[in-house]
Amino acid sequence: MIKSKLEQIGIFNDNLNKVKPSPIHSFDEQISNVPNILKLTIGEPDFSVSQHIKDVALKSINADDSHYSVSAGKMTLRQAASYFLNDRYDLNYDAEEEIITTIGATEGLYALLASILNVDDKVLIPTPAYPVYAEMARINGGQPVFIDVSEDDFILTPDRLRKVIATEQKIKAIIITNPSNPTGVTYSEAQLKGLAEVLRETNILVIADEIYSELNYDANHVSMAAILPEQTILINGVSKSHAMTGYRIGLLAGPAGLIKKINMVHGFVIMTPSNPAMAAATEALAGVQSKNDTLVMKAAYQERRDYLVEKMTQLGFEMATPGGAFYIFAKIPDDLNQNDVAFAYDLVDKQQLAVVPGSGFGPGGESYIRISYAASIEMLKIAMDRLKNYCEDKRMSEIL
Repeated sequence: MIKSKLEQIGIFNDNLNKVKPSPIHSFDEQISNVPNILKLTIGEPDFSVSQHIKDVALKSINADDSHYSVSAGKMTLRQAASYFLNDRYDLNYDAEEEIITTIGATEGLYALLASILNVDDKVLIPTPAYPVYAEMARINGGQPVFIDVSEDDFILTPDRLRKVIATEQKIKAIIITNPSNPTGVTYSEAQLKGLAEVLRETNILVIADEIYSELNYDANHVSMAAILPEQTILINGVSKSHAMTGYRIGLLAGPAGLIKKINMVHGFVIMTPSNPAMAAATEALAGVQSKNDTLVMKAAYQERRDYLVEKMTQLGFEMATPGGAFYIFAKIPDDLNQNDVAFAYDLVDKQQLAVVPGSGFGPGGESYIRISYAASIEMLKIAMDRLKNYCEDKRMSEIL
């Protein structure tokens, strides 16, 4: 292995010293080679991309659609995105000036934060939350400010938000994830309006991560962008809604002046998205069959959710019933090991079942585990048998 003297003289961006590896992927990598392991760790849809979407990608390839596009993405895709956001959520965005195509929602978030953060600017993050948010803020010189909402049913309240704003300086943005990863909790229209009343009095940018918006089970999804459009950048895409994680197509939508600046960073980072992937995403967002594709997946996820909630409740786990996404965030029963990291590793060791320790999602995640139900019902039944065996064995050992 080549060793560089440059490693020793501190050639790297100092912000990297503040960044931690993803606890989700680190844990997943460590346990992946365990024999007979059953993993419910990664948020990866288990469905195949629909054939009519794949056909459009193949058509693009066969038509030699292999040249540079524009950094904001093909106009046909942005028009499809505009149609999709209006059809589903009653949002009105101009395809030319208010939408850009990103390399998944992740690159969109990175380009956004890189565009707005100066040194020590703060980003409010209600937790438990997707760990990438905090690390991307740090990479770009910002400071994440965690707001533990675990005592409020995992919902940020207006009173709590107002108190944080009153005590923190240099707040540049807040990230509101709806539906939530890791909890699956969703915000109602009234709850979002309450937050909007507080934020409207400030110059804080709202980053609305709504990548799971199509997987909302118990009510119609309400977008923060519909309530506070002039102050919101919306993040969405086709990864979760259409099982297209590998196609890497995300969307940013917002006021034209903000989108123009974000597109400057975005363009320098990626130049242009892939043409076949954009063609496929265009079909996913505006194709006549695409809405039904998502409904089929959503029905399956809801069945899995209901099954897990019932089985885990019987085992003594407590959880907020997820209103969206495809995660269960469950409190470890009090009579079992409350160290969620130790619990997760022991579960792997004893039953070859992998779930993600909740503390990796920030304050409020301690003593919880996250289970992804982006897996077949058959796999989930095996998982619940293993979890039941684990709990019974632990409880029996305490008696003996």
